[in-house]
Amino acid sequence: MVTQDLTETRELLAFIDASTSPFHACAEMATRLEAAQFVQVHEDSLWTDEPGRFYVLRAGCLTAWIVSPDTAPEAGFRIIGAHTDSPNLRVKPKPDTGTAGYRQLGVEVYGGVLLNSWLDRDLGLSGRVMVRGARESETRLLQTSRPLLRVPQLAIHLDRDINTKGLLLNKQKHMSPVWALGTGDEDGLRKFLGEELKVDATDVLSWDLMCHDTNPSTIFGRDDEFISAPRLDNLASCFSGLRALLAAAENGSKEVVPMVSFFDHEEVGSQSRSGAGGPILGDLIERSVMSRGGAREDYHRAIAGSLCVSADMAHATHPNYVERHEPDHFLAINAGPVIKINSNQRYATDAETEAMFQRICEDADVPFQKWVSRTDLGCGSTIGPISSSSTGIRTVDVGNPMLSMHSIREMAGSQDAPHMLRAMTAFLGQ
Repeated sequence: MVTQDLTETRELLAFIDASTSPFHACAEMATRLEAAQFVQVHEDSLWTDEPGRFYVLRAGCLTAWIVSPDTAPEAGFRIIGAHTDSPNLRVKPKPDTGTAGYRQLGVEVYGGVLLNSWLDRDLGLSGRVMVRGARESETRLLQTSRPLLRVPQLAIHLDRDINTKGLLLNKQKHMSPVWALGTGDEDGLRKFLGEELKVDATDVLSWDLMCHDTNPSTIFGRDDEFISAPRLDNLASCFSGLRALLAAAENGSKEVVPMVSFFDHEEVGSQSRSGAGGPILGDLIERSVMSRGGAREDYHRAIAGSLCVSADMAHATHPNYVERHEPDHFLAINAGPVIKINSNQRYATDAETEAMFQRICEDADVPFQKWVSRTDLGCGSTIGPISSSSTGIRTVDVGNPMLSMHSIREMAGSQDAPHMLRAMTAFLGQ
């Protein structure tokens, strides 16, 4: 058995199980921040009360930071960036459908889903629902984690070639989950939401709802080496970043401003008001500087003195597909954070920020790895290049190694969350 303490790993898994949508992830983080005396500030309010501990919510995006009494307006920021969303199945505006006596939900595939992994799974429903209020619409969070839906796979007797020719799934035809028997219920979901939220079905106006795996996250392996969980990409990074910020809050005055920014919509390109391609990070930094009496020149000085660790998951070397990995840059699970490098700027890491994060790991006694993709294979990207190009902040892209990325159940190392947590805590404590 693994001899290291798995307390932090178990806390990560509990966080993931509670965070079934970006909205629930933000709510869970906000609860933890408020327990540490962080105060929510609203973007339409006048900001005049820094220093302090603050956070801003914008739909599925959360940003939090700490300003000490002796922090100058031109002080740089130490930022951990990550994203709250994961690939999944999202419910359409007119969802009630079905055939052959089954009631189904119409869903849209969100992000780069491994479609086959969603077959024959017990699925719940979560997200946010807008309901009619006395004067304006109200937001309600919905989380139904009992087995509610299922996408059944076609029996092998009706698809004899599946093991030789492969499984081909059409997003429109094959991914609608079954959730009831019957015919002709055109408002089935709306009625269900009304019952769950204890409102009249006619007061259910709209929703951002998605399916999620109802099976709990777990530690597994002969020696408890691994974790299995949904949404490791990228709630594992959000968890470590949040914990690092909470640690920074206990460390007293700062010459820099520790900050975390967890964006939505990374899996679909980040181009939204709550995504890394939107203005939120730069806007909040500017308002923080101005609320401390700074001018536009102080804002530019703060940007020039800032550093960002963009944290997203990385591809561990797959034992059954070794040929898909760069042979001189294999990544091992439980061997520490990965510094991700790409000459074509799919990652924001350069030699300066690579060296910065390497030294942080060395000083914190954290093992680390470096990764590039095969030259003849493309690689994914993340928020690092997007936020760095829009703000000008020096950035390094890092992440924990994992397998089964974008599956409904992903796999990583039970020791890598504590490794990343120590590195991030050291970064924000600079």
